[in-house]
Amino acid sequence: MDDHDDFWVFGYGSLMWDPGFDFLERQPALLRGYHRAFCLYSHHYRGTPERPGLVLGLDRGGSCRGMAYRVADALKDSVQEYLYAREMLHYVYDERMVPVALPDRRVLAHTYVADRSHEQYARLTLEETARLIAQGCGERGKNRDYLENTVQHLDELGVADGPLHDLRDRVRQLYTQK
Repeated sequence: MDDHDDFWVFGYGSLMWDPGFDFLERQPALLRGYHRAFCLYSHHYRGTPERPGLVLGLDRGGSCRGMAYRVADALKDSVQEYLYAREMLHYVYDERMVPVALPDRRVLAHTYVADRSHEQYARLTLEETARLIAQGCGERGKNRDYLENTVQHLDELGVADGPLHDLRDRVRQLYTQK
């Protein structure tokens, strides 16, 4: 690994376009061994306990294209505190240091992986996932808007994610059938 003394953060969802912290550089990055998935029930931000939605997590298997951010050493602690407050509301993630490939080197990056042992972990079919996203609405708005926004931003960043496009198309079909 290069730059072993630098602090890097790997973003695979909204951190890609809305990191919320200062950084020295941003690079496209590839994480192997995990994929981006709507695999976590949301009872707060994108749903309710009665009508859950889903949010993104990194789940085992495959690979994930995202963004890596290099953070100044002086900001490392405050960025970690910010990310912990943002991502660990219900402790559905495990904090990890993972190897990611940048265009010109490999680095270790801080990220959040879905905790498969958590009660909010969801292993669902495409149809079940689409149904929950079509119905979900929570404190931060409609779950389908979160999906649409994610796909739009991934497209703008040039990050191909066929499964999310398929999911978006299925959610659109379900929503227009209502």
